[in-house]
Amino acid sequence: MNPNSRLLARLLVRPLARLLALIALSVSCAAQAGGGYATRPEIAEFIAEMHERHGFDTDELQRLFGQAQMLPSVIKYILPPSTPRQRSWRAYRPRYIDGTRITAGLDFWRRHETAIKAASAQYGVPPEIIVAIIGVETVYGRNVGDFQTFSALTTLAFDYPPRAELFRRELAELLLLAREGGRDVREFRGSYAGALGLPQFLPSSWRKYAVDFDGDGSIDLFASPTDAIGSVARFLNEHGWAAGAPVAQRVSAIDGDIKALLDAGIEPLLNTNEADSLGVRTATPAPPATRYALIDLVTPDEPTEYWLGFQNFYVITRYNRSSFYAMSVYQLGEALRNAWESRLRAGR
Repeated sequence: MNPNSRLLARLLVRPLARLLALIALSVSCAAQAGGGYATRPEIAEFIAEMHERHGFDTDELQRLFGQAQMLPSVIKYILPPSTPRQRSWRAYRPRYIDGTRITAGLDFWRRHETAIKAASAQYGVPPEIIVAIIGVETVYGRNVGDFQTFSALTTLAFDYPPRAELFRRELAELLLLAREGGRDVREFRGSYAGALGLPQFLPSSWRKYAVDFDGDGSIDLFASPTDAIGSVARFLNEHGWAAGAPVAQRVSAIDGDIKALLDAGIEPLLNTNEADSLGVRTATPAPPATRYALIDLVTPDEPTEYWLGFQNFYVITRYNRSSFYAMSVYQLGEALRNAWESRLRAGR
């Protein structure tokens, strides 16, 4: 019995285990075949679609896919763990709110203060939120990723069935982005999932929300921090950022069964006027008649931290659909704002 047959024979009954094993088998077979993207029928279909919808040259796309590499490490990084990890706010928070990001964030803010002020004024997003997102995403450009984006997205689009549709769309967006910018699609490098530049925009977000904020005639989220700053602010604005409105508020006490409130999800559908009657208390009055979601920041074997997440908190989750992520951005932003104001008071 060959190794692949033995793998199939050992597939477990549980759906996740079976899925992981099938993906591993797919990766193994593709790697043994040397990738072979140019000869695969689904690639031919994709090329035909790009030609029909967007006028791409079929011979050129055939040549590009002949050079694309199957990247097993991309599949490895995107696979969910075989044993689900416990959510832990205490473990998650220090990964993004630490002295390194605060120091680097203040330096980034100082060097690009003019652009940050302009973006904040134009799009209504506070400076500290703009700076915090770039800090959480890439530590201000230090960690933008080094995967060839074309090969990474090709791997995910054609060798990762659970999200193939999403990544085929992003692969198409990458080809369009490269053509519109007059760039060789093979030059783009980013995260294993195809995110690009200082703000880690997927190609579709780059095409839809990125702006030439430095006015040089092109959009460059890699080499132009000014473009990245304006693009982050525009992304949040387009997703409904409410200028001058709060982001989140700490809950001081819970009195009653809140399961239904948590089950309502992260979208702000509850009304602060009814919070007290639902057993949700805050140390200072919540903004009246404001919509919120109840956010639980769970740490195993410790009391859960509860917050009211308002519209702007929800907007941050459009960047990354995680309450932990949104709270990290918010709290890093608060730390940066406090440090920035202290610096100003000290005259530095």
